[in-house]
Amino acid sequence: MTLKPKIIDRYIMKKFLSTFFTALLIIIALVIIFDISEKIENFVEHEVPLKSIVFDYYVNFVPYFINMFSPLFVFITVIFFTSRMAANSEIVAILSGGISYHRMMVPYIVSAALIALFSLGLNLFIIPKSNASRVEFETKYVDQHYTKYSRNNVHYQIAPGQFVYVQSFSAYNNTAYKFTLETIKDNKLVSKLSADSAVWDSTMDGWHLRRYFLRDYGSGLGDRVRSGEAMDTVIALKLSDFYRNQKTVETLQQKDLNALIETQKMRGDANVMYAQIEKNRRMTLPFSAFILTIMAVALTSKKKRGGIGFNLALGIGLAFLYILFLKFSEMFVYTGTMPAGIALWIPNIVYTFIAAILYRIAPK
Repeated sequence: MTLKPKIIDRYIMKKFLSTFFTALLIIIALVIIFDISEKIENFVEHEVPLKSIVFDYYVNFVPYFINMFSPLFVFITVIFFTSRMAANSEIVAILSGGISYHRMMVPYIVSAALIALFSLGLNLFIIPKSNASRVEFETKYVDQHYTKYSRNNVHYQIAPGQFVYVQSFSAYNNTAYKFTLETIKDNKLVSKLSADSAVWDSTMDGWHLRRYFLRDYGSGLGDRVRSGEAMDTVIALKLSDFYRNQKTVETLQQKDLNALIETQKMRGDANVMYAQIEKNRRMTLPFSAFILTIMAVALTSKKKRGGIGFNLALGIGLAFLYILFLKFSEMFVYTGTMPAGIALWIPNIVYTFIAAILYRIAPK
């Protein structure tokens, strides 16, 4: 079996990639139209400039949408043009010309690899930056409730031996109520700082405490106690730590995302699951291009009486099932049933076995 490119390789790759990007353009145009109709009231109500709508939102929305539904696009693309090739007896002609079924798969795999690299590049370099503008736009004009929320019973380890507890945090005035900072050394409590409230002060990048009480624990009766109406402190707890959510992790570059995961693990922050899901999702989606391509070829390379209609319906159903499966696997992370590194790869593992079975029986 020779891997030297042939006319048939260029023919299949051209069909694959041209159909894929054509489908992208058509579906993106339709999605933008529906999205505008859904959000037009928000745009009018807030008098959003047209330039901001186009360049701050939709230009950044397109890469995000492409990445989210790339498995669907790949699967439908291969289902569509391979079904047409089979209906026109092109597959039969290729196999009759002395090219094996495995050799015929080479241009499919190469095309899938190009799309996977394209998706991976979007995930690692383009989408985080574009998401920053998109999320900022949505927060300002569409999903304003993200800036008007409170958090309760926040426990953080902000540094080795330093633990913060906040009974409640209000985003209205950037204030943490019933603030407590404990310092532990050699398994002993050495100091405890309490305050009725802690207000974020951006000028000093720290917190302004109101009605504080500080106790430094010594040996025996040597405790030192101080209290007062106001006190400033700078600690490894920033205002942004209270605003971390599922949307904000989408805006982080891979290096910053890994650093956030390590920080949140050290702090015991339950929100680390959002960052872990985002990290693994960036890898699982590109890999799915190989699995779904093999599965689609195996399903449609044989000529069927029903034509391409049945194949398209089957392809759309299986692709949506994959995306639904991927979303459902995130629930294992939210409930603490599985770590993100396993849960988000389950759909790919299951579909790999299905693709292997279909590919094994397809040449027969």
